[in-house]
Amino acid sequence: MKKLVTLLISHGVALFIGFAAGIYVLPILIEPEGPTNEAVQAVAEKARYKVQIKEGLKGSDFLHWGKGEFSISSDTISLMGEVSPGPDYKLYLTPEFVEDEAQFLAIKEKSMRVGDIKTFENFIVNLPDNIDVEAYGSVVVWCERFGEFITAAQYKDATN
Repeated sequence: MKKLVTLLISHGVALFIGFAAGIYVLPILIEPEGPTNEAVQAVAEKARYKVQIKEGLKGSDFLHWGKGEFSISSDTISLMGEVSPGPDYKLYLTPEFVEDEAQFLAIKEKSMRVGDIKTFENFIVNLPDNIDVEAYGSVVVWCERFGEFITAAQYKDATN
């Protein structure tokens, strides 16, 4: 009986570890090819705002992070850099800078979801016509499926 319980526990732990690894690895395996550095640079050249992602954001950790530079124009937002791999990433414009889940959830209703992020190295998101980037001041990468803050950057003070 003791051997059966030990086997059940060890197999249960192995199954859990395998499942967790699958959640992390699957988005990497199905990630489409991202835009080239040249394509992102071409979009960035017409940007009105450029902003670096700061390291050490309160809501970022070893599984949820971003690095690089966002470029924001009236019709596109691009990232020359990387975000941690994960499922169901969305790009939001927010009226104020946030750096963790609680801060984002507090203003999510006032924020604008502008598109999906399908790649983890470099991306370009085309903005719908009805979005005015001047009405916001920050960009946020958010994992919708798990309610996780990934990264953010403030491109202007939207209260002015």
